[in-house]
Amino acid sequence: MHNRKKNAMMTLPASCPEPVRRPLSCPPAAEHLAGRRRSCGRRAIAAWVVILVALTNCGADWLQFRGSNGASDSPGIAPPDSWDGNENIAWRADLPGRSVASPIVVKGRVIVTSSSGAHQDRLHVLAYDVETGKQIWHRQFWATGRTLTHPFSAVAAPTPASDGKRIFAFYSSNDLACLDLDGNLLWYRGLAFDFPQAGNDIGMSSSPIVADETVMVQIESQGESFATGVDVATGETRWRVDRARTPNWTSPVVMPGRRGGKTIVILQSGSGLVGHDVHTGEELWKFELPCQTTPSLAVTEDRIFVPANGLTALDLPSDATSPSLAWNSSQLNPYPASPIVSGDRVYAVNSSGVLSCGDLNDGKRLWQVRIGGRHWSTPVVAGDRIFCVNAEGQAKVVQLGETGTVVGTNDFGEAIKGSPAVSDGALYVRSDQHLWKIAEK
Repeated sequence: MHNRKKNAMMTLPASCPEPVRRPLSCPPAAEHLAGRRRSCGRRAIAAWVVILVALTNCGADWLQFRGSNGASDSPGIAPPDSWDGNENIAWRADLPGRSVASPIVVKGRVIVTSSSGAHQDRLHVLAYDVETGKQIWHRQFWATGRTLTHPFSAVAAPTPASDGKRIFAFYSSNDLACLDLDGNLLWYRGLAFDFPQAGNDIGMSSSPIVADETVMVQIESQGESFATGVDVATGETRWRVDRARTPNWTSPVVMPGRRGGKTIVILQSGSGLVGHDVHTGEELWKFELPCQTTPSLAVTEDRIFVPANGLTALDLPSDATSPSLAWNSSQLNPYPASPIVSGDRVYAVNSSGVLSCGDLNDGKRLWQVRIGGRHWSTPVVAGDRIFCVNAEGQAKVVQLGETGTVVGTNDFGEAIKGSPAVSDGALYVRSDQHLWKIAEK
């Protein structure tokens, strides 16, 4: 493999012409170890309370792939239906390198990742001011793992995640970096040092997720396959579980609430779902089902919506020990975009560019509308609108109701594969070259 680095890298501000070398330090700085000798129960309860408070107080933030609730749904004011030239484009910022990841929004900052260089081995994390679009900071690292991807994808494929205090940037090279909101590096894990065979020729794209003071990543390929939970404060491994050695690009999803005092992270693969304890990695249940390996499942308080045999809904009430089948619909067939849940409706875009709306309770298809194109980007619901951006950069805005009506057609003029983010009535969309904020002016 070209130029495999022996060291992890951190960077100084963007004015620094080259990344600066530092030794790989999986055991983090001593100050991060202070206070870790709490009981697991107290720490887990406190962490979940903090997460709930943060999501309540920072409801406008979009903290991870498909939003803070993981359902691609943003209550409140919807962004405008149309934009063009200077109309309703609050700002546009230039971006380095390439990426198919989504932006996230954290406390007045829009965070994006990119990869650049002939071998995509230079990794970027950038922050932009939500009001002005000006770059706040830019950090760069060298990849420590495999950087070969299909030209359609990029090393910066996974969407970053945040717990409201830290940013977790993950890459196809299996590098995981933790920074604070000011861009200071807190810790760095080059997972390829421990698992050098984890990767495939297309590239990895599963996005991280955060809960219970644990950031979780899912890495599955023909080579080494595993999922791991990492302590958000120290970068130390809490747990690791082996996974089937088959390609899979889905992302882990955390079930809302607790069951038996435990928070559940759900791992999806081609053979089904497995529920694990977020804090310990303990396997809690398994449900065999032939699932898709590109679109990821969506959840509500007590139901799981799985891209399998079209769309399959599983019940998982708070007192259940494992899921049970609720319904299956072949008329709702999300691919490659993930399903979207909003209110009492579930939405799916199929490979032919048809948006379908289904009843959340029984899976009955209520209406469908053609929006055209192939959608790698998962649409987002904001207010009574759903915003759909296809791979060619054409955006359709559909008004939701008893039927779906296209009320806006727009064109970014660039290929877009990352899902949009929504915050405070604004839509954030990125291509390889640009980051847009779409908002009423």
